[in-house]
Amino acid sequence: MDLKITTFEGKEAGSVKVSDDIFGLEPRADIIQRCVNWQLARRQRGTHKTKDRSEIWRTGKKMYGQKGTGGARHGSARVPQFRGGGRAFGPVVRSHAIDLPKKVRALALKHALSSKAKDGAIVIVDKASLAEAKTKALIAQFGKLSLANALIIDGAELEANFAIAARNIPNIDVLPIQGINVYDIMRRKTLVLTKAAVDALEARFK
Repeated sequence: MDLKITTFEGKEAGSVKVSDDIFGLEPRADIIQRCVNWQLARRQRGTHKTKDRSEIWRTGKKMYGQKGTGGARHGSARVPQFRGGGRAFGPVVRSHAIDLPKKVRALALKHALSSKAKDGAIVIVDKASLAEAKTKALIAQFGKLSLANALIIDGAELEANFAIAARNIPNIDVLPIQGINVYDIMRRKTLVLTKAAVDALEARFK
């Protein structure tokens, strides 16, 4: 599969041949969904917590005699029946992470890339760099490529001026190639890859 290379000024800069094994698969929504669920489950903090009866600071002395009151038989005031008592079966601190095999994760990334390629939502640029870290100038360049909602993937290192200029623009994410992931690809309308990012992806799945 051949993809055109452009610049952020909107000029053509040749073409690049990409592997059909990475960008030419028939996208499978079920595999992509599994990976997205895995990512979101790992991201969930799981710090919700309530106090049970053993953690409530209240007396444990029996409230009144066992017999003769005409009321229910109660002991500790820390039990869940009373206002201020412990919570029964409340949430505890835990990890929400689930397992997903590495091969499925790699396959999901290929299907996410193929999905963008099939929709014509991949833009290949020669490089992502700026002479000055000016957000206004970068927005003007994005306008030439009609980029309003995009994920931009660069090589191993982000160019400092470009990263600084892009971080204030809404709906624009910039990541190095190590940070490429299925969730961020699918949540943005357009995927922008630099030539270095394409080479790194080809080498990764070789």
